[in-house]
This record gives sequence, C-alpha cells and structure tokens, in this order.
Amino acid sequence: MIDGSVQRRTTGVLFLAQSLFTAGVIASFTLSPVIAADLSGRAGAAGLPTTITLIGRAAMAYPAGWLMDRAGRRLGLSLGFLLGAAGGIVSVLAIIQGSFPIFLAGALLLGVMRGTAEQGRYAAAEVYPASRRARIIGIIVFAGTLGAVGGPLLVGPAGDVVARWGLPVTAGPYVATAVLLALALGLVFLLLRPDPVRLRLLVADGKAQETTEKAAFFPMHTILRRPAVQLAMAALVIGQLVMTMLMVVTPLYMDHQNHGPELISWVIMAHTLGMFGLSGLTGWLTDRLGRTLTIFAGGGLLALSAVLAPVVNGVPLLALALFLLGLGWNFSFVAGSSLLTDAVSAEEQGRVQGASEMVVSLASGLGSLGAGILFEQAGIWLPAGVGLALAAGLMGLTALSGRVRRLVLGPDA
Repeated sequence: MIDGSVQRRTTGVLFLAQSLFTAGVIASFTLSPVIAADLSGRAGAAGLPTTITLIGRAAMAYPAGWLMDRAGRRLGLSLGFLLGAAGGIVSVLAIIQGSFPIFLAGALLLGVMRGTAEQGRYAAAEVYPASRRARIIGIIVFAGTLGAVGGPLLVGPAGDVVARWGLPVTAGPYVATAVLLALALGLVFLLLRPDPVRLRLLVADGKAQETTEKAAFFPMHTILRRPAVQLAMAALVIGQLVMTMLMVVTPLYMDHQNHGPELISWVIMAHTLGMFGLSGLTGWLTDRLGRTLTIFAGGGLLALSAVLAPVVNGVPLLALALFLLGLGWNFSFVAGSSLLTDAVSAEEQGRVQGASEMVVSLASGLGSLGAGILFEQAGIWLPAGVGLALAAGLMGLTALSGRVRRLVLGPDA
C-alpha cells in the first residue's frame, strides 16, 4: 500500500506545477498574435506562433510518454519545463532583436513543453487506486483555473517591470513565463520523489506488479484495439474538437452581432469557468457514477451547447451555452483521462497517454483551423451542426460500450 502522505505530496507538487505551467502558457499567449504581427510586418502571420506551438505539442507528446516510461515522470516533466523556460527566454531575445523566426523558435519550444507538461495529470492519477483516480485528475485539472486567472493578471505588471530594465514592454509576459516555468522545474525536480512511475507499480493491496522487464510488451496497434482505450480516446478527441470549434467562432459570432470586447470577454470567462472551475466535482462524479456514464453526460452537454449557441438571444444565454460547452469538455476530459489510465497496464501508460495527447493536440489544431472555414461558409450554424453531430456520435459510441466498465474493472464491477 502506498503511504497516504506520499500520495498527498505527489498531488500537491503536481498541482502547484500545473498551476505555474498554465499561468505561464496563458501569459505567453496573451500578446503572441500582436507580437507576431509586429515582428513579421503582416497581420496574416498573427496566428502562426499558435500553430507552431500546436505542432511542437503534438510532435513531443508521444516521445515524452515513451521517455517517462523509461526515465520516470520526474525527469520527463523536468525536461519539459526546462525547454519551456528556454522557450520564454528565446522569445524575449526575439522581441529584443526584432526577429520573427527566433520568435517562432520560442513558440516551438513552448509547444514541446506543453506536449510534456500536460501529462502531469496522469502522473498524479497513477499513484492512486482506480476508485480515486478521477477525483485526482479533476484536482489537477482545477489547477488550470488558478493559471487561467493568474496568467492574464501578470501581463501588465510584468511589462512594467521589464520596462524599468530597459526592455520592450511586450517582453514582460515571456519573462514571467520563463520564471514561472523555472519554478515549476524546481518543484518537480526537487520534490517529486519517489517518482510516480515507481509508485504506480504497487497495487492497492501492497503487492508489487510485474516489473517492466517481466511484463508482456504489446505494440501500440494492439493496445489501440481495446474497446476501453478506443472509448477513452474518442471522449478526449471529440470533446476537444467540439469545444475548440465553438470556442473559436464565438468571439467572431458576437462581433458580427455588434457585441463589444467586454461582453465577449464575459462569455469566454463563463466558458473558462465551465472548463476548469468544477473539475473537483467532475472527478468525484466520475468515480461515483463511472467513466462511461460521465462521458455520456459530457457528450450530452456538448450537444446541448451546440444546439443553444446559434439560437439563443442575449449575452446571458450565450454565456450559459458556452459554460455548458466548457463543462461538457470537462466531463469528457476528466472521465476520458481516467478511463485511459484504467485501461492500460502500468508499463503501457506512458506510451498510450503520450499517443493520446498527440492526437488531442492534432484535434485542437484541426478544430481551430476548421472552425474559421466553417464559419465563413454559414456563420455559427455550420460549426454548431458539426459539433452536434460529433457529440451525438460520442453519446452513441458510449451507449454501445456498456461492456467497457466490466472489461476494465472485471466482471464484478
């Protein structure tokens, strides 16, 4: 049996690290389009750093999972935060020198960091028995709330500080990002002991599982045929796609409805609250109700949001629709992550989780790119219609997968 104090320390370290990481990511993103347009001299290049970041995130996710299986979560996460801090520094140098290519290099490093750091929720979950994993994942996801609030608040003060140093004001968020990620690096490298990879080899009754050397090795294509793995990845990917598409087009839709920036920000704030604010409750519900039922509920919330968004009148109802969108993503994300952890052995977790993160990253990029194209064709109706179809598909897949809980937890579950 793993000692409770070790579990709590592991969770606390990863919660703080994820808070710092999220704040750093959001701080760096805040002015990225403005800086990109300024350095490149073209407004059309404003979204290129975000695209480069997504490419780096997708490219690193699977290698990071593979590395963590072999070298441990502590070293894997530490390497990610180190590269992210370097990305912040490179971005500062790019702003000082007025170099757009160097700025893109910084964005790539930040993306590589995300491909590693966003697997922190799995590191926390794997040191707990299956009956508590969803709650722990929910707690780690909730850390994003602190980052989502703290990141934008740092932008102004950080700019004032670097201005006193004689640096461009726009370099401030990236200095803050480098500092936050360096703090996360120190936390994980010094305090994430013993490594979660070692702890996950203990089962709840205190007996050791087979070590990696003795365990059977299954190739990825065999693992991906498991129904529970397929459902978990479907929940993660579809939740990300639907959420991204509707989130991206909502500000544009509101602008076309003559709503100003302040009202748009309130709607996006409601969406962010739905994504992160209730994660602890979502985790508790997932452990109580089961993974598949929670995924089904997440699909239902995504579908309801897709129905409401094009038809409601007034900002309050649109904010409700976007809150439900965020909450549907949260249900799918927490339950899908928990099911994925349950569905694979300790020796398979890093590889499979890394592959999942890679696919989710690609889904996020596809959703961002496709949303604008769909909106251009038929306004918000077409992205909402595609989102509704995808959410309904997730609900149907979940309804047909009633055997999943028994496949994962045994015939008596």
